[in-house]
Amino acid sequence: MRALPTFLRENNLTLAFGAGFLLTLVGQALAGCAELNTVLTATGLHPVGCAEYLLTSDFLVDVTENWQSEFLQFSLYVFATVWLVQRGSPESKPLDRIGRESDEEQKTGAFAEPDSPAPASAGGLRQSLYSNSLGIVMALIFLLSWLAQSVTGRVTYNEEQLRELQDPVGWTTYVTSAEFWNRTLQNWQSELLAVASTVVLSVYLRQRGSPESKPVGAAHTSTGVEG
Repeated sequence: MRALPTFLRENNLTLAFGAGFLLTLVGQALAGCAELNTVLTATGLHPVGCAEYLLTSDFLVDVTENWQSEFLQFSLYVFATVWLVQRGSPESKPLDRIGRESDEEQKTGAFAEPDSPAPASAGGLRQSLYSNSLGIVMALIFLLSWLAQSVTGRVTYNEEQLRELQDPVGWTTYVTSAEFWNRTLQNWQSELLAVASTVVLSVYLRQRGSPESKPVGAAHTSTGVEG
């Protein structure tokens, strides 16, 4: 019984955001189902149930479209912050640590500590893959989400084409269409703006107690310092 409070206390950030994700996903499904049924009813078609709606391209394209833009943001940020810095931002590494850093700084190879992950002390491909595993997984999720968005988006687009008595299009035609890139770039630009704003605003603004902010009394020029 005592383990549960400890687990909650040590993992409440993940649990809170995980619960928020599930609640908003359910809310999106309910709202999306209602919106789709409004359109179907207006065009003289039968409405769908919410369980059935979860398997429609209308729902899946909206979900995957958001996921791919989010994971694009994080994968770019993970890779970019290896080499790019912002003076005064806690979102940046210190200005003198640009690049992949030494084995000693990264605690790899001969500099691995007793509690370091096993791949950190291993050599060759195993260590290389683990050294880049965060960026690789983020990028892979982005690519898979982007592919899923393109497939489900094409299905949705072709359904609209057929309703308007127009010919459906193939996958290649759809992913090179203005409709696809309009939807995609809308999400990309908003994600990149959010990251840029966080990096710059954190130079001058503070949030007491947050690791995303510098200490309240830290100088604006302090870089790579977290509260």
